[in-house]
Amino acid sequence: MRNLLLTIMYDGSQYHGWQVQKNALSVQEVFQDAVEKVFKRRLDVKGCSRTDSKVHANMYCLTVKTDMNIDCQGVVWALNTKLPDDIAVIDCCEVSDDFHPRYSCKSKEYIYKIYNGSVRNPFFSKYAFYYRYNLDADYLNRECKAFIGTYDYKGFCCAKSDVEDTVRTVYDCEVRRDGDMVIFRVVADGFLYNMVRIMVGTLIFISEGKIASGELRDVILSKNRIRAGRTAPPQGLYLNKINY
Repeated sequence: MRNLLLTIMYDGSQYHGWQVQKNALSVQEVFQDAVEKVFKRRLDVKGCSRTDSKVHANMYCLTVKTDMNIDCQGVVWALNTKLPDDIAVIDCCEVSDDFHPRYSCKSKEYIYKIYNGSVRNPFFSKYAFYYRYNLDADYLNRECKAFIGTYDYKGFCCAKSDVEDTVRTVYDCEVRRDGDMVIFRVVADGFLYNMVRIMVGTLIFISEGKIASGELRDVILSKNRIRAGRTAPPQGLYLNKINY
């Protein structure tokens, strides 16, 4: 039995996240349909992470086990003929039988895009959060460094989450401006439900003066969701890189 590691990218605008749901269309369901057409069986597809509704992925990894003797490039080509235009396979390789796309992961990188132009751009409406008040990217870049380290991020997690261990290690983060686009990038060993979106909302609170300069570390240590910022909308969020 071969264990195939597939790397895909997708536009999440039309999907209710990665994971299969009973009453909503997910990326995983559509991908399993394509796998079934290629491999002639409905194979189990294991993903590297959950993503929320309308969230995108520049790099998403998953595994499929099969005994079919089809070469990796053939798998890429065949699946792409069966997938819709908003999902694409970009790589395929064989990995060891015990490799798991989620549990073998060492870190994940997310980016969040904020369109910060003076006028709303309709071409970015599904791919960035529009925020019309000026953001000082250099200032927010300095402030966001308080996220780096190992902390209990309970205050940066959706209240509906039932995860017991809320300690995460953030390895790196930055805020930069590219024209009218402000981009937040963060790398960690793992993320809680809505964690990145709450981080972004908290940085916006800092920009608005609702959280004082230098206060972010105290907000994190408080573990109090009320002290953190609002949850930024999903369309600006991208799973950007998986590190194994």
